Amino acid sequence: MDLIASILTITLRAGTSLVYATVGETFTERSGILNLGLEGMMLMAAVSSFATVYYTGSLALALLVGAAVGAALAAVHAFLTTTMRANQVVSGLSITLFGTGFASFLGQRLGPESNSHRLVGLTADRFSPIAVPGLGDIPFLRAFFNQDLLTYGMYLLIPLAWFYLYRTRSGLWLRAVGEDPQTADAMGINVFRTKYLYTMLGGAFVGLGGAHLSLAYTPGWSENITGGRGWIVIALVIFSTWNPARAIWGALLFGGINAVQFRLQAAGTTIPAGILNMLPYVATIVVLVLITWWEALSKRVGAPASLGNAYMREEK
Repeated sequence: MDLIASILTITLRAGTSLVYATVGETFTERSGILNLGLEGMMLMAAVSSFATVYYTGSLALALLVGAAVGAALAAVHAFLTTTMRANQVVSGLSITLFGTGFASFLGQRLGPESNSHRLVGLTADRFSPIAVPGLGDIPFLRAFFNQDLLTYGMYLLIPLAWFYLYRTRSGLWLRAVGEDPQTADAMGINVFRTKYLYTMLGGAFVGLGGAHLSLAYTPGWSENITGGRGWIVIALVIFSTWNPARAIWGALLFGGINAVQFRLQAAGTTIPAGILNMLPYVATIVVLVLITWWEALSKRVGAPASLGNAYMREEK
């Protein structure tokens, strides 16, 4: 029981950043905007958040900075793809390249001069696990109720995001813009404002996912702290068929296999560490292929019809 609880605890912590980013990208793609810049955005948010908490000691401010950095980079993507009608794939990849390189640059410049690696290896305040009284001591339930604040926030984020998307008028307008912007425009919905709003909102959630990595999951800053999670999120959005309620399952899949491979390495298995580190990514790709194949057969993939296509009001 203790082993299962330990693996489940690690699973939830590893999946938290993925859930925030997946929900954010789901909102963005529901507006018809494809953002492939998540890896760079998460890295920028991670380094900015850690530098903020290191110099100010304020975790709340660090979270706000992480979300703001994600939203700012998303605003650049929205401007390029919505106003300038640039290719969404090229714009997203450019943000990933910029974010990856600039995050590395900041990590080598923002720390104290006394540390040769600047931010690398430094420690600061972090989001520590907080046990819920009465529930945090129960063997199995403590995996759910002995987590950090961002993980608790994840429990609320998923149902709220689903409710907003499928049970509110604003959510209906968002889905309408992603499915048929011409019709939505004719109905009086401001298509351009909607795309900007949800691209930036999605970027803020992606930023929170990056902030969770450097403030809670692996506190501190290191090169490539995301470990490719931005690309995994792209797959998880498809895996969840653009439904926030299903995002948790993909995140738990990745986090669970991540937890198992940590346990196997700690147990001294003879399997090479490189193979074990690769398992979460391989499993995600396999499941993604299977679910896409199945949904394609049933014709219920669920991708927004206008995803990736630039919109101009004069076009018919």
